[in-house]
Amino acid sequence: MTENDNKNLSVRLIKSLIGKKDSHRRIVVGLGLKKINSIAILQDSPSLRGMLNKVAYMVKVE
Repeated sequence: MTENDNKNLSVRLIKSLIGKKDSHRRIVVGLGLKKINSIAILQDSPSLRGMLNKVAYMVKVE
């Protein structure tokens, strides 16, 4: 077991999906976020970090 196995990230959608790229919309939906201020608690992983980097201007990691 590594150190990151038990780490969770809380991700909040802070900007609307209106007018955004389709690929960025799909990433946000894949994260489990639907409306502004919705929160998803996700397990930390390299693939999750990559998704968050793509849509960093729309989400806030808490």
